[in-house]
Amino acid sequence: MKKLTKAVVSVAFALTAAATLMSCSGKGKASASGTKVGTEKDAGWKLNTKDPVKFDWYINFSWFARHWGDSMVSKYITEKTGVDINFIVPAGNEAEKLNAMIAGDALPDLLTIGWWEGQIPQMIDAGLVEPLDALAEKYDPYFFKVTDPNKLGWYRQADGHVYGYPNSSFTSTDYEKYKGKLTSNETFLVRKDMYEALGSPDMTTPEGFLSAMREAKKKFPTVNGQPLIPFGANEFGDIGCTTFASYLMHFLAIQPEENGKFVNADLGLTENEEYMRWLKMFRKAHEEGLIATDMFVDKRSQIEEKAAQGRYFCMLYQNWDMQAAQNALYANDPNSIYIAVEGPKNSRGDDHTLAGGGIAGWTVTLISKNCKDKARAIQFLTYLISEEGQMDTNFGIKDKTYVINSNGIPELTPEVKALDMNDKNKQETDIGVQFTYWMLMDTAWQAQWGVEYAPSLGQPQLWTRPYVHSFAAYDGLTLPVGSDESLIYEDIQRRWGKVLPQLIRAESEAEFDKIAAEFNKYKADKGIAKVIDAQTKLMDINKAKLGMK
Repeated sequence: MKKLTKAVVSVAFALTAAATLMSCSGKGKASASGTKVGTEKDAGWKLNTKDPVKFDWYINFSWFARHWGDSMVSKYITEKTGVDINFIVPAGNEAEKLNAMIAGDALPDLLTIGWWEGQIPQMIDAGLVEPLDALAEKYDPYFFKVTDPNKLGWYRQADGHVYGYPNSSFTSTDYEKYKGKLTSNETFLVRKDMYEALGSPDMTTPEGFLSAMREAKKKFPTVNGQPLIPFGANEFGDIGCTTFASYLMHFLAIQPEENGKFVNADLGLTENEEYMRWLKMFRKAHEEGLIATDMFVDKRSQIEEKAAQGRYFCMLYQNWDMQAAQNALYANDPNSIYIAVEGPKNSRGDDHTLAGGGIAGWTVTLISKNCKDKARAIQFLTYLISEEGQMDTNFGIKDKTYVINSNGIPELTPEVKALDMNDKNKQETDIGVQFTYWMLMDTAWQAQWGVEYAPSLGQPQLWTRPYVHSFAAYDGLTLPVGSDESLIYEDIQRRWGKVLPQLIRAESEAEFDKIAAEFNKYKADKGIAKVIDAQTKLMDINKAKLGMK
């Protein structure tokens, strides 16, 4: 091919620039794909409702079981926006599925992933995902009208771009605005009827905790013909268990900083006396048969099934995941539900410091470079993030699934509310309200309406309110993928995933101490000090972003 002359190149460049400017300015102008472009005053999605598009949307959680197009709300949103969705969910290990798609350059149109996942910076560095701010400037400036600048600032990368937008994100303004209305997902739950039959024992000390489990097993050896499980926890994985990491840390009010250094519960708090005091109690409980072997192997679905059967006496668990179980128990016997009570405390008896939502949120949603229509994708995200999108995904369809009451507050119709309270699975499948489609839900926004809980669900949620703390400064301390610190971190995490069950199952306290000492030496030899220094620097950057000293 002959080289183009300088003049031809200049003309071509000028024409391209002019075309780009024409396509990106003015209401109703079309993008290269034919999608009409929004403006600062006109949301792009409203200009393209008659042009159908279907996106493949990957959800990086194997437990997610919802489909688009089955429920009333998803049909309504598709009819309103012209956007249809095909959810893709990993059948097994999430990391394996995501890594395979990255390696094969086969990312679908949209992705929703936990903000902490190391694949996010990997995808950004490899150019596999699009900068949302650049797409918004080009196709839908209205995006900046509905998004929170603090959240955009939090997720802005070194190159100046933002690649993901969070759900369940709480800013410092939210904590001020909704003070006393925010809740934590971290709870210590007891089965109400059993706990009260034992005289509502104090379980804030290791001795009282152990004694209550002994008495529960003695008084209630079986539940509907099956053995009682005195204690339940989150599922164990390759890198440990959150019950024995951040949950126990927050119940014991162990601070995330010590002498200006970040303290990471995910690497095992085996050098903290308060933590080890309680872990030794769990070892003793296992020795006495009060902790079932199933605890180390059960997956979330199995835990929820046993909770729905009321087989646990107590659990250090996330109350949000107890909804189906609580509804089932309440329908059978309101006194058999799980209630939140004061749980493990440190030796000083300090109040719990339970994690509320952080500015990082729970997940982030990204648009892949493979996206079939990037203009429609950013416009759809704009819609979902907007108040209109929040109303649609939370409350559904006006006068069908919700009404505006005399106080000007939206509330679900009695029929939908009853279904949500009594059969949440059917509600989400058939109706689809209450953030069934939670990928960009704004739970702080929801707090303004004064959330009404079902009788089976309210007490654990409301109980957490006095103890809620923001841990925003400690969000997003993800180390660069492939860095020495990251490799050390991952290695120690994997070792902790093996050591934690060994500690709980140790045959004696002497063996427990030996395992702990070996693990502490392992951490030191591996270079945990480098990890602490690196994460402390990231923590200090976070504090600067948040205006903290």
